[in-house]
Amino acid sequence: MRKLLNRKFQTLGLLLVFFSSVIFAGENPQHEDEKFNPGKVIFEHIGDNHDWHLWDVTDENGQKHAVSFPLPVILINPNNFAIDIFLSSEFHHGHSPVTKGDVTYFMHHQKIYYTNLEGVLEKDAQGNISNKKPIDISITKNISSMLFIAIILLIVFLSVAKAYKKRPDEAPKGLQSFFEPIIVFIKDEIAIPNIGHKYAKYLPYLLTVFFFIWFNNLLGIIPFFPGSANITGNIAVTLVLAVFTFLIVNLTANKNYWKHIFAMPGLPKALLIIMIPVEIIGLFTKPFALMIRLFANITAGHILILSLVSLIFIFQTEWLALGSMPLVLFIYVLELLVAILQAYIFTMLSALFIGLAVQEHH
Repeated sequence: MRKLLNRKFQTLGLLLVFFSSVIFAGENPQHEDEKFNPGKVIFEHIGDNHDWHLWDVTDENGQKHAVSFPLPVILINPNNFAIDIFLSSEFHHGHSPVTKGDVTYFMHHQKIYYTNLEGVLEKDAQGNISNKKPIDISITKNISSMLFIAIILLIVFLSVAKAYKKRPDEAPKGLQSFFEPIIVFIKDEIAIPNIGHKYAKYLPYLLTVFFFIWFNNLLGIIPFFPGSANITGNIAVTLVLAVFTFLIVNLTANKNYWKHIFAMPGLPKALLIIMIPVEIIGLFTKPFALMIRLFANITAGHILILSLVSLIFIFQTEWLALGSMPLVLFIYVLELLVAILQAYIFTMLSALFIGLAVQEHH
């Protein structure tokens, strides 16, 4: 049994490395006679997109064309709040402007601007694009991935809850047996020790944020559709998660928490002038640390994997794969641990901050 599992993990690892290499090569928009730019390709990969790149095909003339899954583009004019909705395929991967009514849009490096009918972008003296931009609320790659994960979470946990209702006094089976130890661990080892007897009020949030981060981290490791989206490596996503924790901590905090910030017991009043601003700054540094920690760790993993793969294209030799591919496989396995570790750290620190805000005065 152990040998069979080892073979399965080895096969899975080789498939992940193979697909990452294929997709990485396919995402290179440069021609063969141009110098490979790893930084550009890596940051295009970890950034958000208005379509879902699948692979590239080469036509009879030797030109490469991207095969991608288009996503809805939703743009709002800030002047009259008019809304234009269309598929991202109308941009032809940023090569063609799109005209809707009396307005023309052009996409440049995944950013959409107002342009003339020819799609000309104007630049200022510093070389920055001066065209105005609409309000972009499109369903991008990251958003569609989060919606996909939300559906997966609903399916998984509704089925687990249904199984508990059917067999309330029986041993867990299937998905129950996998998720029950994790849920019990979060309750007994994270929520109760950090929050205390009020843990039940905050346990749903802690479970939600843990599984949301974990599932998104795992999906981001998969290098092919529907994976490869750098969701928790997007600082806007980690910002929202940190803001949720910030709001829960400060909106449910008791009077002892605020008394400690504005009138610390036993502290000379002369020092309050210094300590109160420090404590107020601490209110914001805690969620800021949550945001940066998750963003930096997940992004670093993606960049490291793509950097190792890019060595093959930089030196233009297949022999380098003998050294880089085992390292990529090792990092992939390590990222499986990082995926759940970062979810645990974010959940544990959130529970710790909540516990500090609701603890009773002794």
